[in-house]
Amino acid sequence: MSDSDKGGIGLGGQPPRDVPVDWEALEDAFENNAPEVHSYLHLSTGEVLRVVDGIADPEMHARIASDQSYMRIEPVSSREQYRWMERFIPMVEDPSLTELLTQAIDGKGAFRRFKDVLMSHGAERERWFAFRSERLRVFMEAWLSAHALRPVPRVSWPAEPARAKEKEAAAQSELLGARRVRNLETLRRQLHELVETLGARDLDKVMTFAEFVKARRAARAFAPRGESSESMQDGGEPADAAAVAPVTPEAAPAPAAANVDDDDEQATPSSRKRPAAR
Repeated sequence: MSDSDKGGIGLGGQPPRDVPVDWEALEDAFENNAPEVHSYLHLSTGEVLRVVDGIADPEMHARIASDQSYMRIEPVSSREQYRWMERFIPMVEDPSLTELLTQAIDGKGAFRRFKDVLMSHGAERERWFAFRSERLRVFMEAWLSAHALRPVPRVSWPAEPARAKEKEAAAQSELLGARRVRNLETLRRQLHELVETLGARDLDKVMTFAEFVKARRAARAFAPRGESSESMQDGGEPADAAAVAPVTPEAAPAPAAANVDDDDEQATPSSRKRPAAR
């Protein structure tokens, strides 16, 4: 923070100005104190713009710095953030972890080593993030107050994302419907091709089972929800055709004499009925 910020001096004694602040983006800007990174707050939209030396166009950097719509964000110094680590370590209850953190902040690269130690201690790591966010929030509020800026909630526009989700859901539903139609046509064609290869007796069995499935589906609409779910699969089909609709000689219709297949003519002599001995 600058000396003017610490003194709480506003901009020419002007009344506070409402700014829709993005707290998360502002927190990142206050934390990042790398010398090559420069952050600016747009006073009308609340957007935080980050300019990096060597990457951004120097002319654009100079243009933003001279634009009255932007205000330069002065991040928290490394010295102050180092003090936060020193204050946090005594709050740790595990003595062994306290010792590791104390050793980690000794010397150059203290910030990286401090984070690496907390990486394997999830609970303390979350506590550190909360502690650091509280400290950053104090600095951000002091900085806004010093510049006569009053944070207000940002306006969110949920209508467009909701409309986009509705369009995406409608497109997926249409695609799924078209896929089901294609699958149904494919199954019908395969069934027709299969029927062409069956004999009369097999067709009779297929018709019997099809009638059973049709009656079972109609009855399932009137049955309690828990009864049919145990013996039916997700698609509404029987879980086991043999267990649901057993074909027994008493239940299966006897074929007519004209419907005898060629296989019956090729029966072995041992399977034919012998005439009774006189």
